[in-house]
Amino acid sequence: MLRALRKFFRSAPIDALQRRLGYHFKDPSLLEKSLTHRSFANERDLDENYERLEFLGDTVVGLITAEWLYRHHPDLAEGDLSKLKGYTVSEPVLARHAERLGLGEILRLGVGEERSGGRRKRSLLADSLEAVLGAVFLDGGLAAARRVFLPFLEEVSEAPESDLHDAKTELQELVQGEGWALPEYRHIAEEGPDHRKRFHVECWVAGRRAGAGEGGTKKEAEQRAARAVVENLGKQDSS
Repeated sequence: MLRALRKFFRSAPIDALQRRLGYHFKDPSLLEKSLTHRSFANERDLDENYERLEFLGDTVVGLITAEWLYRHHPDLAEGDLSKLKGYTVSEPVLARHAERLGLGEILRLGVGEERSGGRRKRSLLADSLEAVLGAVFLDGGLAAARRVFLPFLEEVSEAPESDLHDAKTELQELVQGEGWALPEYRHIAEEGPDHRKRFHVECWVAGRRAGAGEGGTKKEAEQRAARAVVENLGKQDSS
């Protein structure tokens, strides 16, 4: 067992991953576990996979993100901070980080998951990134996890507003792929003075209320509602 761990730990892809993370593990078994999908563990009759580390990493990522947003956006109200946090730790964003780290290439997947394109699945990539962060936390503590994740936070710090324009298009492609009718955006309320209006919109998909959003313009509120639906659908796919 120890020999196998040493071989895994010294492999070129794992060494490259640690360089990209900017963190070198003291306990190689944690990194190995964080890259082990349930399908691989089941096929090899292994006791553990990355799911428990993913559970831990989800909380670690949320805490680091909340702290960073609190410090870097002192003028934002709690509701706006929550929206920024929701975007920053959303499945599409975490999956993009995982892709740039090359996690999909080195995950240990079972044969069936491999054949079904598991290395490119957005939900799987996001989960694996959280698992790796959970492993970093156990191996080096919160300070180490913060050092690893902060570059990702800085990268997306200006992205939420600029990325919103893609949400309606992304949602339209998703529902068309399912054979559903196009999303319907219902303007349900507006509030505030003329110079500071807030618009509230619901997004309905397949005859059901699938998400909601608000913004300073109707268009922004629609985009936020679409983003909420995209994220909700991603969560359902991963459950």
